Amino acid sequence: MSLFRQLMLAVALSTLLSFMGSAVVSLLSSRHYLEQQLILKNEDNASALALLITQQSKDPVTIELYVAALFDSGHYELIQVFDPKGKLIVERQSPQDSGDAPAWFSRLLPIKPTPGHAQISDGWKQYGTIELRSQSRFAYGELWQGATSMAGWLLLAGTISGWVAALILKRLREPLGRVVAQARAICERRFSTIEEPKVPELKQLAFAMNTMVGRLKSMFEEEATRLEAVRREVNYDSVSGFANRMFFFSQFSELLKSEEYAQTGSLLLLRIIDLAGLNQRLGRLDTDRYLKTFSKSIETLVSSHAGHLVGRLNGKDFAIVLPGLEDAETLANELFEHISKDLSHFSEGAAVVRIGFCDYQQGREPGPLMGLLDSALADAEASGENKPHRAQASSGSHQRTTSAQWAEQLGHAIENGWLRLVGLPVVGFGEKKLLHQECPLRMRFLEEGEWHTAGKFLPMATRLQMTAELDIAATRLAMNQLAAEPNAPDLAVNLSGESLQSETFRKKMRELMQGNVALCRRLWLEVSETSAFANLDAFRAFRKDLMEFDCRIGIEHFGREFSRIGMLHDLGLHYLKVDGSFINDIDTQPGNQAFLEGLCQIAHNIGLLVIAEGVKRPEELATLPKLGFDGATGPAIPRE
Repeated sequence: MSLFRQLMLAVALSTLLSFMGSAVVSLLSSRHYLEQQLILKNEDNASALALLITQQSKDPVTIELYVAALFDSGHYELIQVFDPKGKLIVERQSPQDSGDAPAWFSRLLPIKPTPGHAQISDGWKQYGTIELRSQSRFAYGELWQGATSMAGWLLLAGTISGWVAALILKRLREPLGRVVAQARAICERRFSTIEEPKVPELKQLAFAMNTMVGRLKSMFEEEATRLEAVRREVNYDSVSGFANRMFFFSQFSELLKSEEYAQTGSLLLLRIIDLAGLNQRLGRLDTDRYLKTFSKSIETLVSSHAGHLVGRLNGKDFAIVLPGLEDAETLANELFEHISKDLSHFSEGAAVVRIGFCDYQQGREPGPLMGLLDSALADAEASGENKPHRAQASSGSHQRTTSAQWAEQLGHAIENGWLRLVGLPVVGFGEKKLLHQECPLRMRFLEEGEWHTAGKFLPMATRLQMTAELDIAATRLAMNQLAAEPNAPDLAVNLSGESLQSETFRKKMRELMQGNVALCRRLWLEVSETSAFANLDAFRAFRKDLMEFDCRIGIEHFGREFSRIGMLHDLGLHYLKVDGSFINDIDTQPGNQAFLEGLCQIAHNIGLLVIAEGVKRPEELATLPKLGFDGATGPAIPRE
């Protein structure tokens, strides 16, 4: 029973008991008063009759006439005359009558007045005794009328009291509801504060909970700040702010294997000319300013490109990866001119940078690509060319597909159902059980054609704003698979951040969940870290839409924007998947071990599972449980 129903019941019972108690006391008091009045009446009437008979002749006929005349008035229940020896001389009696009052009422509240007694005299001698008892039906009628009137007032007063109590409780419902919602949100790993109610007791409770949430957030932010400093110290160059060599190659390696990025892209290598000479001429402080200006020029031009990677490979070499950009010549020329202009006051007109660029395809390794660019820069230096130099990295040319052709192919594939999910195991460390299967989407453009990974079609689907249709189709495929295989493991579906922005998509997802409520607890939905932060309001709205269902919501590829983790405190997530670039060679990276151990502690404190992505070697897999990870996925996890 809810609290409000209990309060209403308590108010109703207390009101009922109060009025019932008042009614009982009032009825008993009224009955006592009526009994006393009847007793007085009995005494007075007995005395009056005795005085009348005393003044008359004492023959039995006369006495009987006087008694009959008084009794026939209908106000008496019993009149008896006895001689001095107790012998009955005259008697008139009528049956007991409760009048208008019900019989059960007269039995519940009986009125039994004491009969009146008086002596009849004959001169100085006693002639007899009169016993008289008045009729009680009038008293019962009066008592019954009082009881019914009191019941009516009781009903009216109870109704008014209930209405007033309902109004008061209604005013309490809203602030109490906010407090309850806050407590429920905390249980669901959503830490938010509320406005303190004016009701003193609820205000104290809300204040205590707000204080607790504030302290949790403060501790959360302090620890996140500390770990972010550790992460940047381990993985980033302190002067340029770009990824260091180890972290850059780790990220680039993951990108070349990821299904969520375009299968092709461009790679640029920038080399500062005569950095050692600059250091001697300018000194350390000015050289650092030089490097920061150089880095800012790079960031200005590439920051708008989605998924870009920039790293400082050594003192003078910087590398840029631009997924999906098939020809970087224009960008390379812009970089050359922009950098030359920004550093002109340092170089006095001399060349400051050499740039080599090439395209790449997924499936290759970073080392050979960088070697190709390094050779291109060496050729440019030998030839004395003062412009960006192209290195051909692709195995051959390929025919480009127009946006209209892509739209037709994607629409045709979705319409014909040329989509399928593949299962990649995600295991837990506790009992070595299967947590779920990741289900990346595959598509073919012909009925008997080859199946393509998401990296082939997802970038163009994003550009054409068709990701919502793909995500709905993928979720429906997962639901169908779960329904067809009740004993199969849970399934995880990746959703695009662009899809979350569509109200139509969120509505269709909600309808899909409502039609498969029993399957929701076996469904895991995840969004990449980049998409979650880029579409945070839409992600929050999506999470709220699915709050009533039991599906699990998580973020994948987590860690690169760890400094913004505080923005996730009120989402009520279930799990995080840490990006594989942090997992690479984790068994030999003490700095990243400290960062990931702290990340796991923060996540566990708010009830999140932490899963490692891209685990390649058994040594990496063995290290993860020691750092606090709950599960892992990647090539090191064998498929069943």
